[in-house]
Amino acid sequence: MELTVNIPALLFPAISLIMLAYTNRFLALAALVRSLKAKYEETERNIGLQNQIKNLRYRLRLIKNMQAFGVLSFCLCLFCMFFIYLEWNVMAEILFALSLIFFMISLIISLIEIQISTKALELELSTLEELEEESLGGFIKKKFKKE
Repeated sequence: MELTVNIPALLFPAISLIMLAYTNRFLALAALVRSLKAKYEETERNIGLQNQIKNLRYRLRLIKNMQAFGVLSFCLCLFCMFFIYLEWNVMAEILFALSLIFFMISLIISLIEIQISTKALELELSTLEELEEESLGGFIKKKFKKE
């Protein structure tokens, strides 16, 4: 298969859209960090809040790496097109392959970050369920379940 300028150019919209999605995730996480910081300063220090902060710090690192590999993929795609223009086909093919690999790494890190954020949301929901159980309705449910 001959590598033409059109082939790496096909990755441009995909990489651009995924970078936009990564930026949106980062902005949402930044807002969450700011609200969590305010909550941390207002309330007493509890272990649940500290665990959330550790989780967010890890997720921020993952998003930074997702974005870095996405940018590297985009840059390698550009260099690939440049080397196709110069007719250095072997170098262009190597750069295109690296671009695809970096794009795949970026997507894998994104999948890991999504899994971690889902677990964090499940923990939040479980704490809400515990609070619901402590209400009058939860008390009545417990009484009927025992009998």
